[in-house]
Amino acid sequence: MLMPKKVKFRKWQTGRRNMKNLGRSSRGTVLSFGSFGLKALSSFRLRATQIEAARKAMVHALTKTGKFWIRVFPDRPYTAKPPEVGMGKGKGDPAGFCTGILPGRIIFEIDGVKAEIAREALRKAGTKLPIKTKIISRN
Repeated sequence: MLMPKKVKFRKWQTGRRNMKNLGRSSRGTVLSFGSFGLKALSSFRLRATQIEAARKAMVHALTKTGKFWIRVFPDRPYTAKPPEVGMGKGKGDPAGFCTGILPGRIIFEIDGVKAEIAREALRKAGTKLPIKTKIISRN
């Protein structure tokens, strides 16, 4: 599973949205490596477990051919409290890592396979993610 080797702080503050660029991503919005890609249409914090589930579905659909790139990296720790614990008494323990996704961000890219195989692999990967996605191609 994807995670940073070392983080400066165990727990991050929640943070606020960037009001200047509210609504869409400014980086990572075009295909850089592959011919086909999966683009996010809504914003969400994508967890490392969700990225891994989508990666496994995509690898299973590709069947040892082609190459794929993961264009996002979960570098932000998130916390969770154990079940049946009351409110208060401090922030929960770190539970994993996530990354912020804005609309327009490319999440996965594929190259070296036929168009129908690439579209099917990206469709299967998109069903594992909690956001609306769109399959794009290089023309």
